[in-house]
Amino acid sequence: MDIFDRDLPRREFLKGAVAMGGAGALSACLTRTESEPVPTGDPNAKPARQHAWRDYIRHDDAGNSLLPAHQVLLYLNLDSSGPPTNQQRETVATTLATIDRAYKWSHEGLLYSIAYSPAYFNRFEASLPTTVDLPAPQSLSDFETPTFDTQDAVVHLASDRADTLLAAEEALIGEQERVNDIDVEARLTDVFTVDSRRTGFVGAGLPAQNQDAAGIPDSKPVPEESPLFMGFIAGFVGNQATEDYVTLEKGPFAGGTTKAIANIRQRLDDWYVEQDHDDRVMEMFSPAHAEQGLVEGVGANLGDNSGIDEMLDDIVDQAREHARVGHAQKAARENRDADNNVRLLRRHFESTDDIGSDQKVASLHFPSLQQGISDFEDVRQAMNGEDLTTETPAIRQRVNNGILEYIFTRRRGNFLVPPRRHRVLPSPQPE
Repeated sequence: MDIFDRDLPRREFLKGAVAMGGAGALSACLTRTESEPVPTGDPNAKPARQHAWRDYIRHDDAGNSLLPAHQVLLYLNLDSSGPPTNQQRETVATTLATIDRAYKWSHEGLLYSIAYSPAYFNRFEASLPTTVDLPAPQSLSDFETPTFDTQDAVVHLASDRADTLLAAEEALIGEQERVNDIDVEARLTDVFTVDSRRTGFVGAGLPAQNQDAAGIPDSKPVPEESPLFMGFIAGFVGNQATEDYVTLEKGPFAGGTTKAIANIRQRLDDWYVEQDHDDRVMEMFSPAHAEQGLVEGVGANLGDNSGIDEMLDDIVDQAREHARVGHAQKAARENRDADNNVRLLRRHFESTDDIGSDQKVASLHFPSLQQGISDFEDVRQAMNGEDLTTETPAIRQRVNNGILEYIFTRRRGNFLVPPRRHRVLPSPQPE
């Protein structure tokens, strides 16, 4: 994609600018974006939780969260061995304080977080407290061989304005000397090296406009109304954990959370070519959803709850009768605690990045927030549906087994998102 092509549709241009990154993309973006000023930030008004996003973004008519359209993940490694120095901490603190002053905490300004990996905490002699469940990433099925992200840190940037996102990124790791009229006095790249940059988008219209990618049929089947490549709404508020629930309650990192991030390649030729709408509803939600005609179009009629909890008790009977099982149906079996609270808060977004090459490939970045990484691993393993392969010969490990036939985990990493007070290169036992 040539982002300098003046005939390129605006939304496709903005997505391309974010994917390209750098000062050139920012300059091009500024020539074609809104001229209204970006709201500046008040550091004292920022929430104590880095993951506090829901009250600062848009919602649809049913109350479901509408995540910022443009997103970037920056995977970083410290330039030195051993624990970070006080000087490195001062540099990072100055950098983040600049962004806090430059942008309002909002989808109209900038939402962001910095999180740290198990490998980062291994730099210290002390161990993380038992209140933090943060193991190294691992394979969670017999059929996946992901590359593990063990970089020291990941910065997640999100905004509805591509120009804001690119300017903030340039202030963090580029050559920008001022950002939204605030002087840039330090950069993350003064102490970190960027190991990987990954971009994405989410929201109705964006997947349809960017479906010219490997893994999606040439017929361009992604509906205009869909926020995701697979053609359905996801993240219903009734099927998501609350920010309160995923927040650590005890220990020095109280107010933080854990974050698992996967990169998942999608191969959707069979999803759209061999399957009709009811087939896709069966495999995304449950066979009963299709049988009862519960999902219209992309699923907006479901409101704030997919209704998947009502499809769990007879999951085996549904599997035997329909010779397939639903993705959401399988995962929901472990995505509830003893009090029926949802355990995971998912904030996934699409991408056409092919990490390490210039090819456009349909993929999904899948950040998940939870109290502990074991919560995510439990749900992910339930999604494998291995127990259901013994119920009928039609259901195999990757056939008629939810959406496993169409998705392939390429990378996975685990991170701790500290509360704001400990976000700057924390030790495992901060005071």
